Parts: sequence; C-alpha cells; structure tokens
Amino acid sequence: MQWSNVLADPCLQNLPYKIELNGQGKIEMSPASNLHGFTQTEIAFLLRQHLPHGKVITECGIRTVDGVKVADVAWGSTAFFERQSLEDDPFEYAPEICVEVVSPGNSQAEMQQKIRLYLQQGALEVWLVNLEGNCRFFTQKGEQGKSGFDVSVIPH
Repeated sequence: MQWSNVLADPCLQNLPYKIELNGQGKIEMSPASNLHGFTQTEIAFLLRQHLPHGKVITECGIRTVDGVKVADVAWGSTAFFERQSLEDDPFEYAPEICVEVVSPGNSQAEMQQKIRLYLQQGALEVWLVNLEGNCRFFTQKGEQGKSGFDVSVIPH
C-alpha cells in the first residue's frame, strides 16, 4: 500500500489509532490514550512557544527506508519548509525535531528503530517523551542530556 492510498481511504479516516506503513507497505496501527494526546499537545505547544520561526506538526508522516513513520510531534524550521511543502504527504525528509510519545505498548526496540530512521531522514534531534512528561534527547552522536534547541521540557 502507498501512503496516498492510506490518506484517501475513507475506511481509515477518524480511527482512534495512529497509522503507519512498514517497509512492506502493510498498515501498522497503535491506539492512543487521552494521556498520550495530552502529552502530544503539551509538546506541540512547548515547541510552538519556544521555537516561533518554524512550524509544529502533529502526526507528521515521514518516508523512511522502513516505510512511512508518523512522528507524534515534529518541528521544522522556516528553512525546512522552503524545501518541503505541508502538502507533501509524506515528507521525504524529517523535520529538525521529531518527537515520539512513548506509550506502554511501545517496545524499546521500536523506539530505537524510530530514532535511527528519523535521524537517517535528516532530523537533528529525536525526542522520546514518556506519559509523565520526562524527555530523552537523541542526535547522531547518541543520547544527549538536553536539547540542542532552546527548549526546556518540564514534566507535567
């Protein structure tokens, strides 16, 4: 299946699941809780507030070597959006910051894979945020103690 088919399929609209495609074009779905949605919204607001020279996207589709992955939240600079349009579904390149809200159903291997894939597609940082609001930051150099962007994440 292609991402354009997923977006156009009326049966897949308004599902309470996050939809992604794996490397074989098969749909993968994971349910989202209210706490997941709240955490996602808080991160989006934080990025918008502290990094005004760019755009924040929730449910950001990114083409990777392992299919289309959907970052819970992403931030792209003005420069990023000079080469990628919001109408590009999915993006060919990852925005500078890609955030995954980690739910109990996510395995560590799955999160490590997403970190690797987003960084391969050009993300400068990948954030893993748990449902308590604690955040871990990853770059090409591995895990960092804080974000390289001027953003402080305070657990809720």
